Amino acid sequence: MHKHRNFGFTLIEMVIVVAIIAILSIVAYPSYAKHTYRSRRSDGQNFLMQVASAEERYYTNFNTYTTNLTGSGATGLGMAAATSSAGYYTVTVVAAGAGIGSGFSATATPQGLQAGDKWCATLTIDSAGNKTSTSTAGDSNGSCW
Repeated sequence: MHKHRNFGFTLIEMVIVVAIIAILSIVAYPSYAKHTYRSRRSDGQNFLMQVASAEERYYTNFNTYTTNLTGSGATGLGMAAATSSAGYYTVTVVAAGAGIGSGFSATATPQGLQAGDKWCATLTIDSAGNKTSTSTAGDSNGSCW
């Protein structure tokens, strides 16, 4: 007499495995999302540092700051665009203090895939080197700068 053995998984075993995978996914995804936002944030930080450096060079040459990122010569910083290299941030520059001659404030606003970054919604640097950020979430997801 031969014993016939069935090989494979039962339905209940498959349901248990799927449930475990679902629970792990629910726990892991928010952490993954925070990490990807934090890694893409460096694109905005780098671009703001480039803008601040260009503003200081401009100030050295013309004794004033400018709000024009893409203009050249005495009218602007000569940057290719007001968008960061990877396209996750757009930057605007406004006058700070008593006017553009006395200071500037550059703000990077997330766009595209980075637009959902509620931990560090915008990044800002000013002519004094102060770096700040805004948050729409309760925690900061680590240091924004």
